[in-house]
Amino acid sequence: MLKKNDPRTINAWCMYDWANSVHALVIVSSIFPVYFSATALNAQGGDIIEFLGISIKNSVLFSYTVSFSFLLVVLLIPFCTAIADYTGRKKVFMKIFCYSGAVCCGLLYFFTRETTTFAVIVFMLSLVGWSGSIVFYYSFLPEIATEDNYDRYSARGFSLGYVGSVLLLLFNLTMVLFPDWYGITDKSLPARISFLTVGVWWVLFAQIPFKYLPNNTFDKKPDGNWLFKGFGELRKVYGQMRTQEYLPKYLTAFFIFNMGVQTVMYVAAMFGANELKLPSQSLITTILLIQIVGILGSYTFSYLSSLVGNIYALMIGVVIWIGICAGAYFITQESEFYVLAAVVGMVMGGVQSLSRATYSKLIPEDTEDTASYFSFYDVTEKSSVVIGTLVYGFVEQITGSMRNSVLALMIIFIGGLLLLSRIPSQKVYRFRLQNPAN
Repeated sequence: MLKKNDPRTINAWCMYDWANSVHALVIVSSIFPVYFSATALNAQGGDIIEFLGISIKNSVLFSYTVSFSFLLVVLLIPFCTAIADYTGRKKVFMKIFCYSGAVCCGLLYFFTRETTTFAVIVFMLSLVGWSGSIVFYYSFLPEIATEDNYDRYSARGFSLGYVGSVLLLLFNLTMVLFPDWYGITDKSLPARISFLTVGVWWVLFAQIPFKYLPNNTFDKKPDGNWLFKGFGELRKVYGQMRTQEYLPKYLTAFFIFNMGVQTVMYVAAMFGANELKLPSQSLITTILLIQIVGILGSYTFSYLSSLVGNIYALMIGVVIWIGICAGAYFITQESEFYVLAAVVGMVMGGVQSLSRATYSKLIPEDTEDTASYFSFYDVTEKSSVVIGTLVYGFVEQITGSMRNSVLALMIIFIGGLLLLSRIPSQKVYRFRLQNPAN
């Protein structure tokens, strides 16, 4: 029987945040979007480009690429998690997605104006690999930790992710800002090397969790048709979820407010570049600021949840997000963008960390189908990214302004807040379970 709360196992689990978060920072949020905006141009230097025979604005293509990649994940992950739960081979699937995503990051080294179509496809596949590995990573938490530690360990993982990704970004920034230090004369080379370093970093540090995380926690011995019986596991989990009072409500609320959280993460740099015309150095500095403040945010919201419960803490975070959207609509100065970025950093890590910890608390404590349970979480999360980025890109496309897209996100956050208000906070929820007469 696996011993829960073992420090070595917990620290190894947290290290996957350290390993994979460089993709979220360097590829998704900072260097790649800036490089994409400067490179994905037409022959005249304009931002309307051809992609698979379609003329489209590069920022809209970026949003739609994110949407389509997560649509693929939504379609693929339930099948993989069902088989993983039935066979007990979650770590094998985690490795497959990790390595495929890392290889795609390395292939972005070949991204030039002439290879934009290739780069968009590879970027999309890197997102599939990254997000696919995350669902299996998340599903280990209920197996290796007790419920009273979910918030703390989840916050520790996110914090390590912020630290690790910042360290690699700082190294990459020295190449981007001071290429002479490395004898680099090609202006595009520092960014392309950065994409390569993400793949190497990801694979290298992923070896720590791959070594210490359990291979088959419940000693499952599959027989027969894995695919067919895997679907049986998925149907069983779905049936269990429908009988629970708060889990479906939480997933619905999470689907809505996560639309806004994830969309901001993917388009923040593009907003600064297109609406405020900020230089690349300012955009990357802003993203760096978000990461550093995010470390504090993860632990702040973990502490806040210990005082008022997870749901109330999440509601406070969503209220702050509504204020962020309102502020983003009106900002015009670079200094205002920095202030807003600091607030985003504080609330982004906290809400993400607390969201996965809250879900871990709501699934049955004795379940052996953690991957299947987390596949529903991941499908909800990725579906919300698909819809959120589509809404953001569509509003920009029909109105010509990202500021109007920000207003759409604010409405989404308000909807998420209302849905969260239907769920008692965790402290109240536990009290009701122990005192049903109340």
